[in-house]
Amino acid sequence: MDKEYFRKISSIGIILILLVLLFFLIKPILLSIIVAIILAFLFSPLYEKLAKFLKSKNLSAFLLCILLLTIIFVPIWFFGPTLINQSIKIYFKSQQMDFVTPLQKIFPSLFASEVSSKEIGSAIYSFVTNLTNSIMNSFSDLIRNFPRFFLQSLVAFFVFFIALKEQKTIVNYFKSLLPFSKEIKNELIKSSKEITTSVLYGQIFIGVLQGLLVGIGFFIFKVPNYLFLTIIACLLGVIPIIGTSIVWIPVMIYLIVKGNLSLAIGVACFGLLASGIDTFVKPVIISKKTMLHPALILIGMVGGLSLFGILGVILGPLIIAYLLIILEIYRDKKTPEIFIQKPKLKRNFLNKK
Repeated sequence: MDKEYFRKISSIGIILILLVLLFFLIKPILLSIIVAIILAFLFSPLYEKLAKFLKSKNLSAFLLCILLLTIIFVPIWFFGPTLINQSIKIYFKSQQMDFVTPLQKIFPSLFASEVSSKEIGSAIYSFVTNLTNSIMNSFSDLIRNFPRFFLQSLVAFFVFFIALKEQKTIVNYFKSLLPFSKEIKNELIKSSKEITTSVLYGQIFIGVLQGLLVGIGFFIFKVPNYLFLTIIACLLGVIPIIGTSIVWIPVMIYLIVKGNLSLAIGVACFGLLASGIDTFVKPVIISKKTMLHPALILIGMVGGLSLFGILGVILGPLIIAYLLIILEIYRDKKTPEIFIQKPKLKRNFLNKK
């Protein structure tokens, strides 16, 4: 008995040591692997249809790698120089811009005191300066670390190819590691897939779509530095509560102050149309999926952003979602819908008592 116990403890100890070593081994490329897995999840429906049509897993996965490469690098090739140029312009303008005078015209009572005007102006100036400095530092870091970025991209495309081709094998392998019954394993994988879909499509995809729609409005009505503002709108569009309004409303106010009322109305129309996507399109996409509460998505995004960088906007909510699903297995009670909102007329392990 003592020998058997010692063997189990030794096995667990060896596995833990190897897992720690594995973590440090893949740490430099861990985010590349995670990005590739997320992309493989997003492209898996298209891959399955393509594999049925071509009757070749290798060819289907290879064609999707080419498609992904095109989606990523063609916009960078065409819009990259313009984006860098606009970023530099905004950086230098932000160092000389007067933020107080336009706001005094809109909110005269708030800026009645000279002391408060200086304090608010100083705070806004510091915020904008720090934001533009961070963006410029990101560009310089990308150029300086290009060899490492290239190797990480190579790893990401390789993992993307393997994850597409062997997705069923990988899922079955991880299912075999779970210490649950077969029914619980199947329901766990199914619910995890649904909640991942709701986060990626319902929050990330819809948010980016809203940002692009606002960007189209900027382009049509010839808003200065429209491409830079579109990127910011896409990034903020994925964040619950905040959304794209934090971008297009200041632009609208700027146009009103400049006397371009017709352009301001046009930008507002596109902004409101983008907001309508969240109301009408989002429910259609995720109506039959398990959803995470928006407050938890916001918490996950903010925490993930500070921990993982921009990728944390995706990883944070998913980590919270998977933790809640696992906790509900151990609680063996009905899931409180304040945290995980289940699709109607559907029973699974999350609502069994």
